[in-house]
Amino acid sequence: MTGAGLWHRASSGLGLSAAADRVWQRLQLDRLAGGRHSGYVIHEDMQRHPRTVRSFVGIRWLLFGETVVGLTAIFIAAVLTSRGEHVPWAVWFRSTVVLFITASLYVFAWRAQLGYYWAYSRLRLFSRIFPIVTLIIATIPGLYPGWMVVEQIVFSLLMIGIGDLLTSDHMRAAFPRPAKPGVVDNAS
Repeated sequence: MTGAGLWHRASSGLGLSAAADRVWQRLQLDRLAGGRHSGYVIHEDMQRHPRTVRSFVGIRWLLFGETVVGLTAIFIAAVLTSRGEHVPWAVWFRSTVVLFITASLYVFAWRAQLGYYWAYSRLRLFSRIFPIVTLIIATIPGLYPGWMVVEQIVFSLLMIGIGDLLTSDHMRAAFPRPAKPGVVDNAS
């Protein structure tokens, strides 16, 4: 499929995305979430570049996988509970938190696809931190049942996949770090 075709498929929900963007802009949520780099947006050519579009398509699929993993964990816990088995509170807590985290990552991916550097940098940061934290917590003896440890490993692998897409040479070039205030670019 061509880059233009991928872009069309990636933005097929453009009407909904545009409406959500207007609300997001009206509430000035980029300013709140993005801090000093809230207004820094990459060049439109890089947003529409076929490799950028493909990367975000892949990220959305991986986030969908994260959602499936999270919902599956809640489903398994509910089935076990309905059978009278004890499911530790840590399982319920982690399953719920993973779904909320995944929802926030969808928002970061959406804003990053629109070119916002702050969202790209947050998504990249979390794709590095979450797998480490998840795997460390999974090693705590007795905290989670075996099936939940496997769920955490799958979650981590999906997050590592997102991180790999975000740190490719192309994506790092597409999302250059903003210049520090007061620094003059002598390359011009």
